[in-house]
Amino acid sequence: MLAFYLFLFHQNHIMADNKSKKDQRDRSQVSGSENYEIQYFKDKLGVSSQAVAGAIRATGSNNRKTLEAYLKDKHKK
Repeated sequence: MLAFYLFLFHQNHIMADNKSKKDQRDRSQVSGSENYEIQYFKDKLGVSSQAVAGAIRATGSNNRKTLEAYLKDKHKK
């Protein structure tokens, strides 16, 4: 019986960013709540953390290509 409850608990509490899963969906997104993802993205583009967070808010997306295009366009002016 305990195993059944543990199974149900596990099914309802799966982590959103499971690092063991290596599929395209996870790599194509920048998680605004994960500092290491923001750090990598800001270093890659040479912008501040605030610029990355602002780009996520401004575009309404966390898609890497969308954010990269937005930041490149914004910072070339």
